[in-house]
Amino acid sequence: MGSHKQILLFFPMLALFSQLNAQEYKYEIGGAVGGAFYMGDVNKNALFKAMNPALGGVFRYNPNFRWAVKTGLIWGQVSGTTRGLENVFPGNAQASFRRNLFEAGGQLEFNFFPYSDKFAYINARRFTPYVLLGLGLTVAPGSARTFAGVNIPAGVGLKYKVLSRINLGCEFSMRKLFGDDLDATDDSNAMLDNPYRISGSRLKNQDWYSLLLISVTWDFGLRCGTCNNRSLSD
Repeated sequence: MGSHKQILLFFPMLALFSQLNAQEYKYEIGGAVGGAFYMGDVNKNALFKAMNPALGGVFRYNPNFRWAVKTGLIWGQVSGTTRGLENVFPGNAQASFRRNLFEAGGQLEFNFFPYSDKFAYINARRFTPYVLLGLGLTVAPGSARTFAGVNIPAGVGLKYKVLSRINLGCEFSMRKLFGDDLDATDDSNAMLDNPYRISGSRLKNQDWYSLLLISVTWDFGLRCGTCNNRSLSD
């Protein structure tokens, strides 16, 4: 009789263990560190030129295994100089700049594979490439001029679930700005604000900056079983 009770207890315990083992989480929080560089009047197309440090905090909401909504706060430093450039500025003017920038914004991410270290039956994988697109606000104080404006981030990345609740990420993104004066911090380099006096559209003659970041995030906020089933079908 005792053995029958043990068998009857075994199955509920097995079901509970299986449920715990398959738990998924809705949210991630963590940090990122890496580099930032600028592209504009003194760096037209050289990727990763004059890299400077960058770091920030990351929060991500995962409604399902394919999509994620990410928000974050980022600090970075950008710099540039006219020295050594092939193009000549009006009056053979020379200028350089260095400034800190602060960014707050959000992005929508699409995972190429269902992202999870569980649920192999839906081809879920513990790693996935992804693309992102979003909207943000950039503020860059200067000694005499402060830059503030909207940015549009776009980029690519790779996520890898190191452990059940620990994620490692690598992301490269570019920020489109709607101004040409990110590099004009004071009167000494004011000429970098549209040096050729060309009337451009909102999509031309504007500055950019880019971020290359390594992130580590921690999962939290359990997803209920019914929510899991719904998200798997999305």
